[in-house]
Amino acid sequence: MTNMTQNFKEARHSEHWTQLEQLAKQNWSLIELFAQNKERTARFSTQTGPLYMDYSKQCIDEAVLDQLLQLAQSCDLTTRIQALMQGAMVNTSEERAALHTALRLPETAKLQVGAQDVVADVQRSLTQVERLSERIRNHTWRGFSGKAITDVVNIGVGGSDLGPLMAASALDEWADTDIVVHFVSNMDGTQLDNLLKHLNAETTLFIISSKSFGTVDTLSNAKTALSWLLTTAKRRAGTEDSVLRRHFIGISANSEKMSAWGIHPEHQLQLWEWVGGRFSLWSAIGLAIALRIGMPAFRELLAGAHSMDTHFAQANFADNLPVLLGLLAVWNSTFLKIHAHTVLPYDGRLSYLPSYLTQLEMESNGKSVTHDGGRIDYNTCPILWGEIGSNAQHAFYQLLHQGTQHVSCDFIACVRRYSDKAHNTSLQAQHDLSLANCLAQSRVLAFGNAAIADTDSISDADKYKHYRGNQPSTTLLVDELTPYSLGALIALYEHKVYVMASIWDINPFDQWGVEMGKQMAESVHRAMQQEHSNQFDSSTNELLRHIKQLS
Repeated sequence: MTNMTQNFKEARHSEHWTQLEQLAKQNWSLIELFAQNKERTARFSTQTGPLYMDYSKQCIDEAVLDQLLQLAQSCDLTTRIQALMQGAMVNTSEERAALHTALRLPETAKLQVGAQDVVADVQRSLTQVERLSERIRNHTWRGFSGKAITDVVNIGVGGSDLGPLMAASALDEWADTDIVVHFVSNMDGTQLDNLLKHLNAETTLFIISSKSFGTVDTLSNAKTALSWLLTTAKRRAGTEDSVLRRHFIGISANSEKMSAWGIHPEHQLQLWEWVGGRFSLWSAIGLAIALRIGMPAFRELLAGAHSMDTHFAQANFADNLPVLLGLLAVWNSTFLKIHAHTVLPYDGRLSYLPSYLTQLEMESNGKSVTHDGGRIDYNTCPILWGEIGSNAQHAFYQLLHQGTQHVSCDFIACVRRYSDKAHNTSLQAQHDLSLANCLAQSRVLAFGNAAIADTDSISDADKYKHYRGNQPSTTLLVDELTPYSLGALIALYEHKVYVMASIWDINPFDQWGVEMGKQMAESVHRAMQQEHSNQFDSSTNELLRHIKQLS
């Protein structure tokens, strides 16, 4: 990364960066931009595969786009993309590759990183995912009492939970099994406790997903699950060995810890150190997805992601969806100083996508130092949140339309739906209504009162009805939500994150910002077990005292 970091330092003081700073000072008006160019949307839109992206409602013009593209070149983005794809050490602080793109390479591909045949290792892992998932799906996997598995609980946190949960929920219409998959992540046990009340211990299987197999959130839930199973097993003359062997699958990069916990070697699925948690749903972490939709559909998910990888690596930057989406995010955050971004899918199947992208972007790019440890003096990742669009309209759109904050937005909608439903007339009408709301809201956010002709003039007495507009947005239309198109959509955002990080010269593949809190929690937890403790600040000490009084 040394040469690329040097290139960034030069780009940071280049005419392109300076020009963008000057351009950002203009009084940008989306109304005027559209009035000046009747062909604006044709110019500022592009498509690849099942994804169409309209970014004409961003506060940009030809000059801005040209400078952004030149900035990308001066930051050596082409070389950075090649480094990512070829297994170079792009995760500099942990001195490793970030090879999530290799997880969706076709089995005929070739990728050797050091002594490792990456494609062969990945394909062996996918074969094991297929073997285990099919045993469960065809009811040959039996619990300790001989009954077939009916429910599978995925225990993970962060990327080991958000990715599989998001994708399995989005593709639930593709489910072709009666196996029910549940997800548990919360450390306090609430999710697990509520779930266990409705499950049968004899027919429930647990997937423990943890790259390190040392994550306290995950292992605390796993320990409770094991205790619950043993309580029932003892009444049925089951043994701890049979419970561990028949009711647990482990997914981790640490086989020793899985074995020490009691996971049978045949039921251990491999991860690699170069798979970051938030980029891992394509790996064995996706077992929960494969269980619901079957391995052929899961491979379609991988194929869709690979198609976006190919587009990202080969397409000209001016037509490259991830590059453009990332550059627009840099323009908004760093230069226009828009500090908030919201993701608004107008499709109930994508209900977990905003949460997934919140982790993907903020854990990746919430950084304040460059690759070489230099202090950053420009804005990086904005605060990101989101919600299903129709729900958000009745929640936080008030702030988007009439608040004081500038917020950039991504609208996401699927064009085709319900065509295969016998009762599709009313459902299609609902879908059309959702699409109409998606387009309407992006229009009002862009143009404010001017979006409706008879509201151009607002009297002083009715200023509370004023819509200021000029909130920039991008609209992504998906032809139809399928495993393939979902894979492409997720990979688009993964690569957007990498583009942003490349322009900012930060490492998007570590997350040291979460580590100190974990260490501090261990110290506080030990203090909670002591009768008297006065080792922290006065606030923490007093809160501990109050907790102990009520315990």
